[in-house]
Amino acid sequence: MLKTALLFLGILLFLLGCGKVKENKRNTVNELNSLKKLYEENFYIGAAVNDQIVTEKNAKALDVLKKEFNSISPENVMKWAEIHPTPDSFYFDMADKYVALGKKNKMHVVGHTLLWHSQIGPWMNSVKDSATMANYIRDHINTVATRYKGKIDSWDVVNEALNEDGSLRESIFLKVIGDRYLDMAFKLAEKADPEAKLYYNDYNMWKPEKRAGAIRVIENLQKNGIKIDGVGMQAHWSLTEPSLEEVENSIVAYANLGIKVAITELDVTVLPNPWELEGAEVSQNFENSEEMNPYTEGLPDSVQVQLAERYRDIFKLFLKHSDKIDRVTFWGVNDQSSWLNNWPINNRTNYPLLFDREYQTKKAYDAVIQLKTDSTDQH
Repeated sequence: MLKTALLFLGILLFLLGCGKVKENKRNTVNELNSLKKLYEENFYIGAAVNDQIVTEKNAKALDVLKKEFNSISPENVMKWAEIHPTPDSFYFDMADKYVALGKKNKMHVVGHTLLWHSQIGPWMNSVKDSATMANYIRDHINTVATRYKGKIDSWDVVNEALNEDGSLRESIFLKVIGDRYLDMAFKLAEKADPEAKLYYNDYNMWKPEKRAGAIRVIENLQKNGIKIDGVGMQAHWSLTEPSLEEVENSIVAYANLGIKVAITELDVTVLPNPWELEGAEVSQNFENSEEMNPYTEGLPDSVQVQLAERYRDIFKLFLKHSDKIDRVTFWGVNDQSSWLNNWPINNRTNYPLLFDREYQTKKAYDAVIQLKTDSTDQH
């Protein structure tokens, strides 16, 4: 009886010890590894930063940013309306702090964005004369890009110039100047900062029609001898869409133009899409809908697993084409700061990123890490 008891105790201690070793191993891996360290030979791992991070008021977010990421993009502080709100005034305080944050932490600093039809100076919408509009664009790009010459590593020169069918968006720039505004913007950016990498950035760049339109824009720039270094594929995706095949087709198609691909705004929504419902009127019908906001008390483990599997598959594809991709940027640091809590419906609780509302890693983080460590440990 005594021998049996001692044998049982020995087995129990051995099993507990194995569990402890396994736990310690995982903790050690988490302490030694980070996204930026594990992927440093593949591509930059970036995050979009908000005002609280730029001003270094959010210590937890700043700690995660410094540990995990080696590239930053500004959510808003470099957009026209923030920097250049009236024809004769420029305000660089926040943009200066953003650039200083990146340089201090030896990060790849992205400028976002020089020309976008949204969030421009409000006076711009009343401009009718093409020469006047061209002068405003010239003044803006020259002033901003020259100020940060040698400090911004890559610029999103033009943002969201295409419709879903691949045609040029009827923006104020197109209406007043015509399609030559695209050539103008890239020429001005190159002249102001010849060393910065220049990108065209847009959403739904995986869709065939929009992809064809983007290729036309890029080829026209190249045909005219105008510098363009890459294309930015915004990646506001869901658990099921887009298909990896469509994403892969687009990565390959853009790379075949001799340019790099940046994944510029990555997040994965776990919430229902109101546009999938017949007759949906987003702003009126669903703001307080439980159906559209099912996870206010936390994300079920089954959905955590789906999110982790989706991120694993996405990053597996990115690794397959790491020779074509130079940067993968998450649009935010953690779930709390994600714009998807208020779009396309206000006041929802979404979980689209790798860090939860307490800045703790999620299963999705583990999945992305494990692609590089070959670890089989799970939460």
